[in-house]
Amino acid sequence: LEIVRGKANRARINRAQVRPREILGIVRTVVFAPEDLSLVRGDPSVRRSFLDDLATQLSPIHASVRSDFDRVARQRAALMKAAQASLRRGQAPDLSTLEVWDQQFAALSARITATRASIASRLEEPASRSYDDVADSPRHLRLAFDASVDRVIGTDPGNPASADLTDVDAQTQRMLAALGSVREKETERGVNLVGAHRDDLTLSLGAMPVKGYASHGESWSVALALRLGAFELLSDDGDTPILILDDVFAELDSSRRAGLAALASKAEQIIVTCAVADDLPASLDHHALHVRLDPRRGTVIDGHDRE
Repeated sequence: LEIVRGKANRARINRAQVRPREILGIVRTVVFAPEDLSLVRGDPSVRRSFLDDLATQLSPIHASVRSDFDRVARQRAALMKAAQASLRRGQAPDLSTLEVWDQQFAALSARITATRASIASRLEEPASRSYDDVADSPRHLRLAFDASVDRVIGTDPGNPASADLTDVDAQTQRMLAALGSVREKETERGVNLVGAHRDDLTLSLGAMPVKGYASHGESWSVALALRLGAFELLSDDGDTPILILDDVFAELDSSRRAGLAALASKAEQIIVTCAVADDLPASLDHHALHVRLDPRRGTVIDGHDRE
């Protein structure tokens, strides 16, 4: 994969030129970095991206479905925005094409939600187990998928299919019903109020939500557990992924460092970066490359110049 500033990205597979999107899923990786604290404390979009990235590694077709949904969502939102403008001028909005967009939007939204719900369900056990391994806590990590359609119309106790988020056909019909229930609000506000773009992943420790209640150390452990759970899920599905730990040991206390080192040793390939060598646990067997910046020579890696 070639990334050149100011130019389009280029990709090759076995020397053959391909579109960059075609490399998705070929080299599976799991990256844990300081920015991953946003998985716990950040907006729902961060957790949606986490599920989507994992789903794409398991099934690259998910990226295409997500791209199609984003396109349709933008078109439908533009229609809602135009309807809002008409209402403000005292005119009746033109919604003659809305049914067509609703059908596409509902079908694509249901497929994305089904995939995310399935991933969240499969991820819960390995993530919870990883949390127990790295955190000295009596509380257990729980994951629950929070679909926006459930928040809008709820589930029908008399219809078991309504509660099964992985049933694409049933969820497409529920999404259409949800769109009908919020149509007036959508035209007033000019936005899409329900859909896969408003899904979330709920994280809790015991009976308490992680966001807003977990300590700093617990939040780090949850973020780490999600990545390690993803690593185990990908390993069970096929080849063991490459594990990349980007300057994270400095953020962890000694017990969490040791726990991460023990779990990382299960990986076949690991790449670890750190600014301070002492941050690496002694139990982590590794080959070190020392990188420094020389004012005259530029970047130097173990005595060798690098541009």
